[in-house]
Amino acid sequence: MATFELTDDTVVVIVGSGAGGGTLAHELTERGVDVVLFEAGGKQAPNTFVNDEWESFGQLAWLDNRHATGGWRVATDFPNLPAWICKTVGGSTTHWAGASLRFQEHEFKARDHYGAIDGANLLDWPIDLAEMEPFYARAEDKMGVTRTNGIPGLPGNNNFKVLYNGATRIGYKTVHTGRMAINSRPRDDRASCQQLGFCFQGCKMGAKWSTLYSEIPKAMATGHLELRTDSQVLQILHDSSGKATGVLYADAAGNQHEQRARVVAVAGNSIESPRLLLNSASSMFPDGLANSSGQVGRNYMRHTTGSVYAAMPEPVRMWRGTTMAGIIQDEAHHDDSRGFAGGYELETLSLGLPFMAAFLDPGAWGPDFARKMETYETMAGMWIVGEDMPQADNRVTLHGTDKDAHGLPVPVVAFTDHPNDVAMREHAYKQGAAVYDAAGAKETFRVPPYPSTHNLGTNRMSERPEDGVVNRWGRTHDVPNLFISDGSQFTTGAAENPTLTIVALAIRQAGHIADSMSRGEL
Repeated sequence: MATFELTDDTVVVIVGSGAGGGTLAHELTERGVDVVLFEAGGKQAPNTFVNDEWESFGQLAWLDNRHATGGWRVATDFPNLPAWICKTVGGSTTHWAGASLRFQEHEFKARDHYGAIDGANLLDWPIDLAEMEPFYARAEDKMGVTRTNGIPGLPGNNNFKVLYNGATRIGYKTVHTGRMAINSRPRDDRASCQQLGFCFQGCKMGAKWSTLYSEIPKAMATGHLELRTDSQVLQILHDSSGKATGVLYADAAGNQHEQRARVVAVAGNSIESPRLLLNSASSMFPDGLANSSGQVGRNYMRHTTGSVYAAMPEPVRMWRGTTMAGIIQDEAHHDDSRGFAGGYELETLSLGLPFMAAFLDPGAWGPDFARKMETYETMAGMWIVGEDMPQADNRVTLHGTDKDAHGLPVPVVAFTDHPNDVAMREHAYKQGAAVYDAAGAKETFRVPPYPSTHNLGTNRMSERPEDGVVNRWGRTHDVPNLFISDGSQFTTGAAENPTLTIVALAIRQAGHIADSMSRGEL
């Protein structure tokens, strides 16, 4: 691993080592760019992952206090927002399920296709699918996505077989085991999936793509990367012209240092990235860095979610095999005759027994709850993933009094469903139940959205500076050498799981940064 001096102002500093940051680091170092990659957490490995969901949450998740407010049920059930965002090398790519789907053409231009929707802050992306297609192709090859590049799909477990049975009986056509960044055969020096059934706890086989053991080791091998673990970036620094000059960070012992930089890229996720910009306020940027539009932290999206579980007549043992073992895509299109704009996916999902007890009906107790839990071995389950509406007041702000270990305000995450989200969820609940009823379910259960899901928006991409935070390359409108490289740059959320798009955007952004540096523009 390379090492760079704190005073070296030729390096690119990247904050966060997950799908966006880890990919950006690899792509830049392959082009000969020197990178210092900061990760607030420590480093795990396949042999240190634990196949126990509660212990794994403690090992990988960002456990610092947060606050949830707004009309969503999470604010009541889980007010300290224990979101499954990871504080570890690899970020949430250590924990994600692996679903890797391209956005549809219309989802890049939601404002144009959906029209004005009351209460929604819709905006078209300044890029489109045609521009993104070559980067999607590179991301799929890099990640080893099944059903692309001649890679076969994964086998279907019992959970998928129940889904497929019911889905085809009610007429759904696009039902399969998904496009997954999980090796169905050995590839890229990674083993094939052994169907261990602990995808969310870290893949002990290394079959699931993660920047932890894919992008970051490759970047290190170039001799152009320094990875600093247990190093939390506290502020982005700038000079009198408003140009970023580096970052202030705290090491594992709590000691603070300044790292100089030529370029700074923030990839800390849709909660921590806006928090960092807001905590970087100065006399020149009193409302937070890159926030002349007032959009930093706004338009927080998390997908319209919820789950349907079913008690089947015979044991399913849904925990066996790939966690996200299959998908129904028939409802992913836009058709406002259903009573809402946008679409949704239905994806198989299993929870371990402790998480099921926590999330099946938060706060419930007594005989009826116990009866439902007693059906666990026969349960089949699916998760709703739908496009939620960006809203200006769904946002991340700083708490007035609560501070973290470094004395900085913790984030407050405010969210309330838009009526479009509610209508979509109701439709998805009914369709999910219909799938299981057709497969012979004895009973179906509606499960409310979990506190953890896909975190998007808060530093959105926009054509005009007044409408968002970054331009079409993820560069902030206000600060010429400051970039956003994670899902917080999403203008809208689409119906698809976001990781593939985050990776594709990072590949595209790396080329832009490297080319701009070589031309002396950065």
